[in-house]
Amino acid sequence: MSGASEAPTYPGLVRDLADRGLLTGRWRRVFEAVPRSRFVPADVWRQLPDRCEPVVGADAWLALVNSDEPVVTQLDDGVEGGPGVATSSNSMPSMVARMLGLLDVRAGMRVLEVGTGTGYVAGLLCERLGDDLVHSVELDPVVARQAAEALAQAGYRPQLRVGDGEQPWPGLGLVDRLIATCALRYVPYGLLRQVRPGGIVVAPLAREFWSGALVQLRVQDDGTAVGPFCGGATYMPMRAHRIPDLHDVRGKGRARAAGLDPARLLDLGFALFAGARLPGVRLIHQDTGGGVQVWVTRDNGSAATAATGQEVWQYGPGFLWEEIEQTWWEYESAGRPDAEQFGLTVTDRGQHVWLRDPRAVIGPGRGQFPRRPSPAPRAQARVRGDHD
Repeated sequence: MSGASEAPTYPGLVRDLADRGLLTGRWRRVFEAVPRSRFVPADVWRQLPDRCEPVVGADAWLALVNSDEPVVTQLDDGVEGGPGVATSSNSMPSMVARMLGLLDVRAGMRVLEVGTGTGYVAGLLCERLGDDLVHSVELDPVVARQAAEALAQAGYRPQLRVGDGEQPWPGLGLVDRLIATCALRYVPYGLLRQVRPGGIVVAPLAREFWSGALVQLRVQDDGTAVGPFCGGATYMPMRAHRIPDLHDVRGKGRARAAGLDPARLLDLGFALFAGARLPGVRLIHQDTGGGVQVWVTRDNGSAATAATGQEVWQYGPGFLWEEIEQTWWEYESAGRPDAEQFGLTVTDRGQHVWLRDPRAVIGPGRGQFPRRPSPAPRAQARVRGDHD
Protein backbone atom coordinates (compact mmCIF):
# COMPACT_ATOMS: atom_id res chain seq x y z
CA MET A 1 0.00 0.00 0.00
CA SER A 2 1.18 3.51 -0.77
CA GLY A 3 2.10 5.71 2.17
CA ALA A 4 1.12 8.87 0.29
CA SER A 5 -1.79 10.79 1.78
CA GLU A 6 -4.88 11.33 -0.31
CA ALA A 7 -5.17 14.64 -2.14
CA PRO A 8 -7.77 16.92 -0.55
CA THR A 9 -11.11 17.24 -2.32
CA TYR A 10 -13.78 19.90 -2.18
CA PRO A 11 -16.49 17.50 -0.87
CA GLY A 12 -14.03 16.51 1.84
CA LEU A 13 -13.45 20.16 2.70
CA VAL A 14 -17.19 20.83 2.98
CA ARG A 15 -17.62 17.72 5.11
CA ASP A 16 -14.84 18.90 7.42
CA LEU A 17 -16.46 22.33 7.81
CA ALA A 18 -19.76 20.65 8.64
CA ASP A 19 -18.10 18.33 11.16
CA ARG A 20 -16.61 21.42 12.85
CA GLY A 21 -20.07 22.93 13.19
CA LEU A 22 -19.41 25.73 10.70
CA LEU A 23 -21.95 24.56 8.11
CA THR A 24 -25.43 23.45 9.01
CA GLY A 25 -28.53 22.64 6.99
CA ARG A 26 -29.00 24.94 4.04
CA TRP A 27 -25.51 26.41 4.07
CA ARG A 28 -23.93 22.97 3.71
CA ARG A 29 -25.99 22.32 0.58
CA VAL A 30 -25.03 25.76 -0.76
CA PHE A 31 -21.30 25.11 -0.26
CA GLU A 32 -21.62 21.69 -1.90
CA ALA A 33 -23.24 23.33 -4.95
CA VAL A 34 -20.59 26.04 -5.37
CA PRO A 35 -17.08 24.56 -5.81
CA ARG A 36 -14.35 26.96 -4.76
CA SER A 37 -12.23 25.99 -7.78
CA ARG A 38 -14.62 27.84 -10.12
CA PHE A 39 -13.54 31.14 -8.60
CA VAL A 40 -9.77 30.75 -8.23
CA PRO A 41 -7.56 31.87 -11.15
CA ALA A 42 -4.68 29.79 -12.49
CA ASP A 43 -1.92 32.02 -11.08
CA VAL A 44 -2.00 31.97 -7.29
CA TRP A 45 0.31 32.13 -4.29
CA ARG A 46 0.41 30.58 -0.84
CA GLN A 47 0.84 33.06 2.01
CA LEU A 48 3.88 32.24 4.14
CA PRO A 49 4.89 34.17 7.29
CA ASP A 50 7.44 36.28 5.43
CA ARG A 51 6.48 36.07 1.75
CA CYS A 52 4.05 34.81 -0.87
CA GLU A 53 5.17 31.61 -2.59
CA PRO A 54 3.97 30.83 -6.15
CA VAL A 55 1.95 27.66 -6.46
CA VAL A 56 3.35 25.61 -9.34
CA GLY A 57 1.56 22.74 -11.05
CA ALA A 58 -2.06 21.68 -11.39
CA ASP A 59 -1.90 19.19 -8.50
CA ALA A 60 -0.47 21.76 -6.08
CA TRP A 61 -3.04 24.31 -7.24
CA LEU A 62 -5.94 21.92 -6.69
CA ALA A 63 -4.60 20.78 -3.32
CA LEU A 64 -4.44 24.38 -2.09
CA VAL A 65 -7.87 25.28 -3.45
CA ASN A 66 -9.44 22.26 -1.74
CA SER A 67 -7.77 23.02 1.59
CA ASP A 68 -8.95 25.31 4.37
CA GLU A 69 -6.31 27.90 3.54
CA PRO A 70 -6.44 31.36 2.00
CA VAL A 71 -5.38 31.52 -1.64
CA VAL A 72 -3.57 34.71 -2.66
CA THR A 73 -4.82 35.80 -6.09
CA GLN A 74 -3.08 39.17 -6.55
CA LEU A 75 0.20 40.80 -5.52
CA ASP A 76 0.98 44.52 -5.24
CA ASP A 77 -2.43 45.65 -6.55
CA GLY A 78 -1.58 43.95 -9.83
CA VAL A 79 1.49 46.11 -10.54
CA GLU A 80 4.47 44.26 -11.99
CA GLY A 81 7.83 44.30 -10.20
CA GLY A 82 6.50 45.10 -6.73
CA PRO A 83 7.69 43.75 -3.39
CA GLY A 84 5.33 40.77 -3.55
CA VAL A 85 2.71 41.85 -0.97
CA ALA A 86 -0.63 40.04 -1.11
CA THR A 87 -3.44 42.45 -2.05
CA SER A 88 -6.33 40.15 -2.97
CA SER A 89 -7.26 36.60 -2.08
CA ASN A 90 -9.87 33.88 -1.87
CA SER A 91 -10.46 33.61 1.87
CA MET A 92 -10.26 30.52 4.05
CA PRO A 93 -13.51 28.57 3.55
CA SER A 94 -13.89 28.22 7.32
CA MET A 95 -13.77 32.01 7.67
CA VAL A 96 -16.30 32.42 4.86
CA ALA A 97 -18.59 29.93 6.60
CA ARG A 98 -18.24 31.77 9.92
CA MET A 99 -19.07 35.13 8.37
CA LEU A 100 -22.06 33.83 6.42
CA GLY A 101 -23.36 32.17 9.57
CA LEU A 102 -23.10 35.46 11.47
CA LEU A 103 -24.87 37.24 8.60
CA ASP A 104 -28.03 35.26 9.44
CA VAL A 105 -29.64 35.60 6.01
CA ARG A 106 -33.21 34.52 5.33
CA ALA A 107 -35.11 33.96 2.10
CA GLY A 108 -36.04 37.20 0.39
CA MET A 109 -33.32 39.32 2.03
CA ARG A 110 -31.21 41.76 0.03
CA VAL A 111 -27.46 41.56 0.71
CA LEU A 112 -24.65 43.99 -0.10
CA GLU A 113 -21.11 42.62 -0.24
CA VAL A 114 -18.19 45.06 -0.03
CA GLY A 115 -15.18 43.51 -1.76
CA THR A 116 -16.19 41.11 -4.56
CA GLY A 117 -12.70 39.62 -4.79
CA THR A 118 -12.84 36.37 -6.73
CA GLY A 119 -16.63 36.24 -6.61
CA TYR A 120 -16.81 33.13 -4.42
CA VAL A 121 -18.84 34.70 -1.60
CA ALA A 122 -21.17 36.36 -4.10
CA GLY A 123 -21.68 32.97 -5.75
CA LEU A 124 -22.55 31.35 -2.42
CA LEU A 125 -25.03 34.14 -1.66
CA CYS A 126 -26.60 33.81 -5.13
CA GLU A 127 -27.04 30.07 -4.60
CA ARG A 128 -28.74 30.77 -1.26
CA LEU A 129 -30.85 33.84 -2.11
CA GLY A 130 -31.02 34.25 -5.89
CA ASP A 131 -29.13 36.58 -8.21
CA ASP A 132 -31.46 39.59 -7.90
CA LEU A 133 -31.00 39.87 -4.14
CA VAL A 134 -27.18 39.89 -4.17
CA HIS A 135 -25.20 43.10 -4.75
CA SER A 136 -21.41 43.25 -4.70
CA VAL A 137 -18.95 46.11 -5.19
CA GLU A 138 -15.24 45.89 -6.02
CA LEU A 139 -12.72 48.74 -6.36
CA ASP A 140 -10.17 47.03 -8.63
CA PRO A 141 -11.57 46.86 -12.19
CA VAL A 142 -9.37 43.92 -13.18
CA VAL A 143 -10.41 41.90 -10.13
CA ALA A 144 -14.04 42.90 -10.73
CA ARG A 145 -13.93 41.74 -14.36
CA GLN A 146 -12.40 38.39 -13.43
CA ALA A 147 -15.05 37.89 -10.73
CA ALA A 148 -17.87 38.73 -13.16
CA GLU A 149 -16.52 36.20 -15.65
CA ALA A 150 -16.18 33.49 -13.02
CA LEU A 151 -19.68 34.13 -11.70
CA ALA A 152 -21.20 34.04 -15.19
CA GLN A 153 -19.40 30.79 -16.03
CA ALA A 154 -20.74 29.31 -12.80
CA GLY A 155 -24.27 30.41 -13.76
CA TYR A 156 -24.67 33.38 -11.40
CA ARG A 157 -25.45 36.98 -12.29
CA PRO A 158 -25.58 39.12 -9.13
CA GLN A 159 -25.76 42.90 -9.33
CA LEU A 160 -22.11 43.97 -9.65
CA ARG A 161 -20.50 47.40 -9.48
CA VAL A 162 -16.96 48.71 -9.87
CA GLY A 163 -16.42 51.45 -7.32
CA ASP A 164 -15.36 52.49 -3.84
CA GLY A 165 -17.02 50.15 -1.34
CA GLU A 166 -16.63 52.75 1.41
CA GLN A 167 -19.21 54.93 -0.31
CA PRO A 168 -22.95 54.16 -0.50
CA TRP A 169 -24.17 52.47 -3.69
CA PRO A 170 -26.18 55.14 -5.59
CA GLY A 171 -29.79 54.16 -6.05
CA LEU A 172 -29.46 50.83 -4.28
CA GLY A 173 -31.81 51.63 -1.42
CA LEU A 174 -31.83 49.82 1.89
CA VAL A 175 -30.51 46.27 2.22
CA ASP A 176 -31.17 43.70 4.94
CA ARG A 177 -27.58 42.52 5.34
CA LEU A 178 -24.11 43.89 4.63
CA ILE A 179 -20.94 41.82 4.60
CA ALA A 180 -17.42 43.22 4.12
CA THR A 181 -14.90 40.75 2.78
CA CYS A 182 -11.99 43.17 3.20
CA ALA A 183 -10.62 44.46 6.49
CA LEU A 184 -11.76 47.90 7.67
CA ARG A 185 -10.01 50.25 10.09
CA TYR A 186 -13.45 51.60 10.99
CA VAL A 187 -17.01 50.97 9.89
CA PRO A 188 -17.97 53.83 7.53
CA TYR A 189 -21.17 55.38 8.82
CA GLY A 190 -22.31 55.99 5.24
CA LEU A 191 -22.51 52.22 4.74
CA LEU A 192 -24.71 51.80 7.81
CA ARG A 193 -27.20 54.18 6.23
CA GLN A 194 -27.70 51.59 3.47
CA VAL A 195 -28.83 48.94 5.98
CA ARG A 196 -32.40 48.93 7.26
CA PRO A 197 -33.08 49.18 11.01
CA GLY A 198 -32.78 45.69 12.43
CA GLY A 199 -30.36 44.70 9.67
CA ILE A 200 -27.00 43.06 10.33
CA VAL A 201 -23.48 44.09 9.33
CA VAL A 202 -20.61 41.56 9.47
CA ALA A 203 -17.10 42.85 8.90
CA PRO A 204 -13.46 42.17 9.81
CA LEU A 205 -11.78 45.13 11.51
CA ALA A 206 -8.04 45.77 11.73
CA ARG A 207 -6.63 48.54 13.92
CA GLU A 208 -3.15 49.69 14.89
CA PHE A 209 -2.86 47.40 17.92
CA TRP A 210 -4.66 44.37 16.47
CA SER A 211 -4.52 42.84 13.04
CA GLY A 212 -8.01 41.43 12.70
CA ALA A 213 -11.25 40.84 14.60
CA LEU A 214 -14.70 39.95 13.30
CA VAL A 215 -17.62 42.10 14.42
CA GLN A 216 -21.38 41.54 14.06
CA LEU A 217 -23.41 44.74 14.30
CA ARG A 218 -27.15 45.26 14.35
CA VAL A 219 -28.42 48.58 13.00
CA GLN A 220 -30.69 50.45 15.43
CA ASP A 221 -33.70 52.64 14.71
CA ASP A 222 -31.60 55.77 15.29
CA GLY A 223 -29.05 54.73 12.66
CA THR A 224 -26.34 53.61 15.06
CA ALA A 225 -25.03 50.03 15.07
CA VAL A 226 -24.09 47.90 18.07
CA GLY A 227 -22.75 44.39 18.40
CA PRO A 228 -20.12 41.97 19.69
CA PHE A 229 -16.73 40.93 18.45
CA CYS A 230 -16.77 37.32 17.28
CA GLY A 231 -13.16 36.14 17.27
CA GLY A 232 -10.20 36.83 15.05
CA ALA A 233 -10.35 37.41 11.31
CA THR A 234 -7.42 38.29 9.04
CA TYR A 235 -8.42 39.82 5.70
CA MET A 236 -6.79 41.92 3.02
CA PRO A 237 -7.46 45.54 3.98
CA MET A 238 -9.67 47.84 1.96
CA ARG A 239 -7.19 49.99 0.05
CA ALA A 240 -8.29 53.22 1.70
CA HIS A 241 -8.07 51.53 5.13
CA ARG A 242 -4.56 50.12 4.96
CA ILE A 243 -2.71 50.51 8.25
CA PRO A 244 0.42 52.68 7.91
CA ASP A 245 3.92 51.44 8.56
CA LEU A 246 5.50 51.77 11.99
CA HIS A 247 6.16 55.34 13.06
CA ASP A 248 9.66 56.80 12.92
CA VAL A 249 11.61 56.12 16.11
CA ARG A 250 13.57 58.84 17.89
CA GLY A 251 16.42 58.85 20.38
CA LYS A 252 18.81 56.28 21.79
CA GLY A 253 17.81 52.95 23.17
CA ARG A 254 17.25 52.41 26.90
CA ALA A 255 17.28 48.85 28.19
CA ARG A 256 15.58 47.41 31.27
CA ALA A 257 14.90 44.03 32.76
CA ALA A 258 12.23 41.91 31.15
CA GLY A 259 8.80 42.19 32.73
CA LEU A 260 5.65 41.23 30.87
CA ASP A 261 6.10 38.40 28.33
CA PRO A 262 5.34 40.06 24.97
CA ALA A 263 3.49 36.94 23.84
CA ARG A 264 0.64 38.01 26.13
CA LEU A 265 0.08 41.10 24.03
CA LEU A 266 -1.10 38.96 21.13
CA ASP A 267 -4.18 37.70 22.93
CA LEU A 268 -7.11 39.19 21.01
CA GLY A 269 -8.99 40.17 24.16
CA PHE A 270 -6.04 42.19 25.41
CA ALA A 271 -5.41 43.64 21.96
CA LEU A 272 -8.99 44.96 21.78
CA PHE A 273 -8.65 46.44 25.26
CA ALA A 274 -5.23 47.98 24.64
CA GLY A 275 -6.25 49.34 21.27
CA ALA A 276 -8.99 51.34 22.97
CA ARG A 277 -6.80 52.46 25.88
CA LEU A 278 -3.76 53.35 23.75
CA PRO A 279 -5.11 54.83 20.51
CA GLY A 280 -2.48 55.46 17.89
CA VAL A 281 0.00 52.92 19.29
CA ARG A 282 1.05 50.58 16.49
CA LEU A 283 2.09 46.97 17.18
CA ILE A 284 3.59 44.31 14.95
CA HIS A 285 5.16 41.00 15.87
CA GLN A 286 7.00 37.97 14.57
CA ASP A 287 7.52 34.51 15.97
CA THR A 288 10.96 33.59 17.32
CA GLY A 289 12.48 30.29 18.31
CA GLY A 290 11.60 30.84 21.97
CA GLY A 291 8.40 32.88 21.68
CA VAL A 292 7.68 36.20 19.97
CA GLN A 293 9.21 39.61 19.41
CA VAL A 294 7.03 42.71 19.27
CA TRP A 295 7.63 46.29 18.15
CA VAL A 296 5.39 49.12 19.30
CA THR A 297 5.56 52.74 18.17
CA ARG A 298 3.66 55.99 18.65
CA ASP A 299 3.51 59.00 16.36
CA ASN A 300 5.51 61.17 18.80
CA GLY A 301 8.59 59.01 18.14
CA SER A 302 8.40 56.84 21.26
CA ALA A 303 8.90 53.12 20.72
CA ALA A 304 9.72 49.82 22.40
CA THR A 305 10.74 46.34 21.38
CA ALA A 306 10.65 43.19 23.47
CA ALA A 307 11.31 39.51 22.87
CA THR A 308 10.38 36.57 25.05
CA GLY A 309 13.04 36.05 27.73
CA GLN A 310 15.08 39.09 26.74
CA GLU A 311 15.48 42.68 27.84
CA VAL A 312 13.10 45.42 26.80
CA TRP A 313 14.43 48.34 24.76
CA GLN A 314 12.69 51.72 24.71
CA TYR A 315 13.27 54.81 22.58
CA GLY A 316 12.17 58.40 22.31
CA PRO A 317 10.03 60.39 24.76
CA GLY A 318 8.21 58.69 27.60
CA PHE A 319 8.14 55.04 28.60
CA LEU A 320 5.86 53.28 26.14
CA TRP A 321 6.50 49.78 27.45
CA GLU A 322 5.49 50.84 30.97
CA GLU A 323 2.24 52.17 29.54
CA ILE A 324 1.61 48.83 27.87
CA GLU A 325 2.37 46.94 31.09
CA GLN A 326 0.04 49.25 33.01
CA THR A 327 -2.66 48.53 30.46
CA TRP A 328 -2.04 44.81 30.97
CA TRP A 329 -2.64 45.14 34.72
CA GLU A 330 -5.87 47.02 34.02
CA TYR A 331 -6.92 44.22 31.68
CA GLU A 332 -6.02 41.64 34.31
CA SER A 333 -7.99 43.51 36.96
CA ALA A 334 -11.00 43.39 34.63
CA GLY A 335 -10.76 39.57 34.68
CA ARG A 336 -8.76 39.02 31.48
CA PRO A 337 -11.93 39.04 29.36
CA ASP A 338 -11.80 37.15 26.09
CA ALA A 339 -12.55 38.82 22.78
CA GLU A 340 -16.20 37.78 22.74
CA GLN A 341 -16.88 39.94 25.81
CA PHE A 342 -15.97 43.08 23.86
CA GLY A 343 -18.21 44.90 21.43
CA LEU A 344 -18.39 47.90 19.15
CA THR A 345 -20.77 50.82 18.75
CA VAL A 346 -20.75 52.90 15.56
CA THR A 347 -22.46 56.31 15.34
CA ASP A 348 -22.27 59.32 13.06
CA ARG A 349 -19.56 60.65 15.40
CA GLY A 350 -17.25 57.64 15.24
CA GLN A 351 -16.89 54.22 16.86
CA HIS A 352 -15.88 52.96 20.28
CA VAL A 353 -15.11 49.64 21.93
CA TRP A 354 -16.96 48.50 25.05
CA LEU A 355 -16.60 45.66 27.55
CA ARG A 356 -19.58 43.43 28.42
CA ASP A 357 -22.12 46.26 28.13
CA PRO A 358 -22.44 48.95 25.43
CA ARG A 359 -22.56 51.53 28.23
CA ALA A 360 -19.13 50.42 29.53
CA VAL A 361 -17.06 52.26 26.94
CA ILE A 362 -13.29 51.78 27.10
CA GLY A 363 -11.69 55.16 26.67
CA PRO A 364 -8.09 56.36 26.39
CA GLY A 365 -6.13 57.90 29.22
CA ARG A 366 -6.13 57.38 32.94
CA GLY A 367 -8.88 56.84 35.44
CA GLN A 368 -11.32 54.43 33.82
CA PHE A 369 -9.87 51.22 35.28
CA PRO A 370 -8.00 50.44 38.54
CA ARG A 371 -4.33 51.09 38.14
CA ARG A 372 -1.54 48.98 39.62
CA PRO A 373 2.16 49.70 39.84
CA SER A 374 4.24 48.40 36.97
CA PRO A 375 6.40 45.40 38.00
CA ALA A 376 9.41 47.14 36.47
CA PRO A 377 9.65 50.73 37.78
CA ARG A 378 10.92 53.39 35.45
CA ALA A 379 13.93 53.92 37.68
CA GLN A 380 15.27 50.55 36.54
CA ALA A 381 15.60 51.76 32.96
CA ARG A 382 19.14 52.56 31.94
CA VAL A 383 20.60 54.26 28.90
CA ARG A 384 22.99 52.16 26.85
CA GLY A 385 23.28 54.10 23.64
CA ASP A 386 22.00 53.07 20.23
CA HIS A 387 20.61 49.57 19.99
CA ASP A 388 20.49 47.60 16.77
